[in-house]
Amino acid sequence: MRNSSRGEVDPFIVMDVMEAARLAEEEGRHIVHMEVGQPATSAPLSARRSLMTAMENDALGYTVALGIPALRERIAQHYGEWYDIDLDPGRVMVTQGSTGAFILAFTALLDAGQTMALGAPGYPSYRQILKALDIKAAEIPTSEKNGYQLVPDDLKGVDYDGMLIASPANPTGTMLGKDGLGALIGDAQERGAAFISDEIYHGIEYEKRAVSALEISDDVCVINSFSKYFSMTGWRVGWMVVPDAQVRQLERLAQNLFICAPHAAQITALAAMDAREELDANVEVYRRNRELMLAGLPEAGFDRIAPPDGAFYVYADVSDITDDSRAFARRILDEAGVAVTPGLDFDPGRGSQTLRFSYATSTEDIELGLERLKTFMARR
Repeated sequence: MRNSSRGEVDPFIVMDVMEAARLAEEEGRHIVHMEVGQPATSAPLSARRSLMTAMENDALGYTVALGIPALRERIAQHYGEWYDIDLDPGRVMVTQGSTGAFILAFTALLDAGQTMALGAPGYPSYRQILKALDIKAAEIPTSEKNGYQLVPDDLKGVDYDGMLIASPANPTGTMLGKDGLGALIGDAQERGAAFISDEIYHGIEYEKRAVSALEISDDVCVINSFSKYFSMTGWRVGWMVVPDAQVRQLERLAQNLFICAPHAAQITALAAMDAREELDANVEVYRRNRELMLAGLPEAGFDRIAPPDGAFYVYADVSDITDDSRAFARRILDEAGVAVTPGLDFDPGRGSQTLRFSYATSTEDIELGLERLKTFMARR
């Protein structure tokens, strides 16, 4: 049986790093996990208790494709609380994580053969999902001076049908301000192109608030997730907000591709939205970890970094150390007991000379990991 060309996507390298770290732990080694973008905390306690109650009283079967109405209404309320936006719940769609939302958005908004403009470095699954859908990914190198974010000048000469941005971004944690985001939305709309805003790290910010694309325009597709701020990675539930004209098409696609997001995850997500005290305490841990990383990484020798505005990553240029980030990351794992992600995941062109460090774990682990990195770099 033959394989399709659409299925010839690259591996998600961070998952390979996770597996190598798991095998090392099976051998009895202690590994500090700085590779994966996953909170070390559980879903909020009140949310888990809400699910336990529901499990006693409900069969938890299929829901409607757009998501349970109470959750859609609560998400709409969230935009009022965080961004002062009066959002119609009818424009909200609950998805199987942000990944399910990307599949739906790419399928609904672009045809096979069309082009999506992306900044590099960026989340690797964007381009792999696009490839599987026969949509071209125009990966545009961004500069450190612009916080590794796209600016309109980067798009000159690029013929695109859709644009995707992330703010805060993975792997850099940098953010776009309202003017910068508005300029990109304007560029896309002048061309009649779709605009997709990945906002899954909103809520994890340090010195300024992240701006939602919905504060600038209603004619955008916004994608978010319960994985990061809400600490629910494994529950696989996210959401998207789209213009009225796209709702029915996306609903039909969701009915056929996914049926619905997991009912249990939707119930948990609904309760998680009211657990702000616990969730904000998690962000304070990330804040402390960020301070430690911004001080400790340069001390270890990783001093070419773009300070993150949000999320929980530091992206480091290691071109003065190596031109093979994958092999170097493996050495760090084997010799220092610290798992980090090579930049090839995020930037195929320049990623052989970059590393991503995640600080989503406990402060104790961050302190230990930094000490191990300092020792490794001193003797390498």
